[in-house]
Amino acid sequence: MNGRAVLAAVFRFQSVFGLVLVFAAAIVFSPHRDGELVFLGSGNLFNVVRAISEIGIIAVGMTLVILVGGIDLSVGSVMGLASVGVALLLTSGGWGLVPGVLTILALGFGFGLLQGIASARFRIQSFIVTLAGMQIARGIARMWSGGEGVSIAYGSGPGQAPVPFSLLGERTFGGVVPIPALFFVVVAALAVLVLRASAFSRHVYAIGGNEKAAVLSGVPVIRVKVLVFGLCGLLAALAGIVHAGQYNFGGPNDGTGYELNAIAAVVIGGTSLSGGRGSVSGTVAGALLVGVLDNILQLNDIDSNVQLIVVGVVIVLAAGLQRLRPAAA
Repeated sequence: MNGRAVLAAVFRFQSVFGLVLVFAAAIVFSPHRDGELVFLGSGNLFNVVRAISEIGIIAVGMTLVILVGGIDLSVGSVMGLASVGVALLLTSGGWGLVPGVLTILALGFGFGLLQGIASARFRIQSFIVTLAGMQIARGIARMWSGGEGVSIAYGSGPGQAPVPFSLLGERTFGGVVPIPALFFVVVAALAVLVLRASAFSRHVYAIGGNEKAAVLSGVPVIRVKVLVFGLCGLLAALAGIVHAGQYNFGGPNDGTGYELNAIAAVVIGGTSLSGGRGSVSGTVAGALLVGVLDNILQLNDIDSNVQLIVVGVVIVLAAGLQRLRPAAA
């Protein structure tokens, strides 16, 4: 393998290499407890996955949007709207579990579709459309909840949510694997399959690579873009449902800043912000990298402000690598 091929491999799998390096550093700097590394404890490792599950679900949808050359700044607000919505429907609304969850998923999907139509059909920059959507979704969430958080109690009486919804806060496989982590894994696996073996994936990459050429090739650009934004809204709503079930609470301010964390995972994962290049598997690795980094800093009682600085530096380095990629790969 020549030097150019090696560089191409490094750029293609930068998130994997980065995750391996951060994981190794976490082992080296892990504190000890009873003669064992705290970081490598199964409980701690699954806590890492649980901690990134909601952002990871959102980041999968964000990957699709960025692949077509767009951006979605509304996902954190849509997540908050979904968490409030599902909490209200299942408690004071008296809705059943399935109708309530499906309604909120449809709400997120519809919100995303409207943003996609505004961006693709009317050619308004997605940054502007979703910036407005971020404000609108947050405003609706606050109006719907009266500006207050909604606590979720379980049972069969008035004002109580169906007991099965509480499973989102539980762990399975012997009380080890968090249920939210399973949702993240399933969403990521489905997205990887779709992007590897479908005409939809070819259209997504074609649009992000060269939209004009995609139009000339007969790709239904507007339809694909609208669908991508719809899926991103759907996954943001799913993250909100998982959040409400995991914490037994839905708040209008839930998800604040999650859009930036999702974009960070996508960028660290090697997806180009100009579109047309990247992968969901890279995004998963990017989310895990941030999760491991946050975890080891917390285990060592590093100031939370320093944690923000470290993650910011990692994002800049990842983006810098992508700037070098066209010339080197």
